[in-house]
Amino acid sequence: NLQTMQVKAVVSTQSTGTAVLLLNMDPPDAFVLLSNLLHQPCQRAFFRMDADMMFVYFDAFNLFFEEALAPLFGYFALINLTPDLYLIGWVFTLFSKSLPLDIASRVWDVFFRDGDSFLFSTALGLLRMYQSKLLEMEFEMILQFLRKLPDDMDAEELFENIKAVGLTARKFQHTMVELVDMNNVERKGRSKTSSISACG
Repeated sequence: NLQTMQVKAVVSTQSTGTAVLLLNMDPPDAFVLLSNLLHQPCQRAFFRMDADMMFVYFDAFNLFFEEALAPLFGYFALINLTPDLYLIGWVFTLFSKSLPLDIASRVWDVFFRDGDSFLFSTALGLLRMYQSKLLEMEFEMILQFLRKLPDDMDAEELFENIKAVGLTARKFQHTMVELVDMNNVERKGRSKTSSISACG
């Protein structure tokens, strides 16, 4: 259930994410930063449980995923492992629950500089880094692996994979604008169809 997963992830973020901030700054500053964080476009959409926008983000992720990692994308599609099953937890907690703390802190640093696009770059970088292993796993094992990534992860290797994915902030924003426009057109079409049906 998507809504149940979202509620659980909210609780996770409030504890795990706040803990990361408190390790790096004083409580008042941590509170202000957390408040600002929740007003970032992607975070706002997820925390408001805006299903339309969440699925736009999922669609964008799938486009980048297929382009960057076609074999793994095809395998995930084959076993019906959709982005919401792992991306929600990663986005809500900004990877602080899945990554070793020191690496999560580095991800946060770049996220605060580059914005939402880096969340997607990090997700794709992780999938690229472990692609060969993931291709040998079954559905449940993959989910367990992605929810708690190896503690001995090499930070430099991860950031090399993130860079190799090649997802720029400009490309991310351009894709999001296109998908949002398409989503708005579809919503207007559904609304018009519903109105006509009601009149009939």
